Amino acid sequence: MSIEVVNVHAAKTNLSRLIERAEAGEEIVIGRAGKPVAKLVPYTPERRKRILGLLKSQIVVHGDFDADNEEIAADFYREDPNDPLR
Repeated sequence: MSIEVVNVHAAKTNLSRLIERAEAGEEIVIGRAGKPVAKLVPYTPERRKRILGLLKSQIVVHGDFDADNEEIAADFYREDPNDPLR
């Protein structure tokens, strides 16, 4: 596989097109006098490593957290006579 080297002037002139190619997954090498000096690659945000148990003992889930609560249910299912979508 050959690597295409785009000179600086062409890169400045065609930057939008080169960015589109990078977004599509292509890596573009930018060179000066035919010598590679930079690479335009797709941006991939760094993912922070998840640490299991990080919040251990800081969050408490009670055994009845999913028990029926008539007051909360009424808030969700109450019919509002002023609701225009009713």
